[in-house]
Amino acid sequence: MTERGPEPSDAKATYVFAVCRNPDPAVVAGLPGVTDEAAVGTLPLGTLTAIVQPVRAGDFTDEAWQARLSDQRELERYARAHHEVVAAAAACCPTVPLPMATLYHGEERAREALAREADRFHAALGRIAHHAEWGVKVYAPACPPNDTDRTPNRRTTPADRSRPAPGAGLAYLDRKRGLQERRERRQDEALRTAEAVDAEVRGLATASRRLRPHGPQAAGDRRVQILNATYLVAEHRADEFALLARTLRKRTGADIELSGPWVPYSFVGEV
Repeated sequence: MTERGPEPSDAKATYVFAVCRNPDPAVVAGLPGVTDEAAVGTLPLGTLTAIVQPVRAGDFTDEAWQARLSDQRELERYARAHHEVVAAAAACCPTVPLPMATLYHGEERAREALAREADRFHAALGRIAHHAEWGVKVYAPACPPNDTDRTPNRRTTPADRSRPAPGAGLAYLDRKRGLQERRERRQDEALRTAEAVDAEVRGLATASRRLRPHGPQAAGDRRVQILNATYLVAEHRADEFALLARTLRKRTGADIELSGPWVPYSFVGEV
């Protein structure tokens, strides 16, 4: 949807944060948005309303935006500003968030382009109305502390060190084989746990998406993530959702982390 191109330095563009159904203009009127040069406001689209803000087109050329993408602090500032407006709108009415830096060359261009997508917006709003997005991360139960590849200590003499004990090679191979079998068994059990948790949560959710599991994030965090998913959950089932997570923790022994409720970015489709 985004229109970019060379513009005079003082030309204005219309930044679009989201498309809503019956928002309260007072909710977004005081938000700073992505610039302090103009107020966040609304743009009527027939039965829909866009949340917009006038910005300088020169700040959003391809070159300017690429430079911003390489500046982590500046990018985070824009991302937070964008999300604050979307979250404020979503708190008062069904809201379809648009990607960051969606903008058009003026309000009329924005109105025309967004109106052409009205059917898709209505479908997305119907899907997410009175729902929120919840993240679920599941980590495998911790390994038993004695399940290691260490040989028991025993007192040795110089003679012992000069020759292997009878059957030492076979014992070593048996130990390695046993460790490998236990690792494979734990991996299979972890995968079954992930599938069981996902199946039960999907039974409560309206929609779901499986994401790629993350590796260890924090220093010293050796947990193995076995499920990374996000779910669209009806607002009236939020307490039931949290209770299910607690029940699954006790039943499986897995570490289950919830995050949310969030604006349902993952379930609005390509808009």
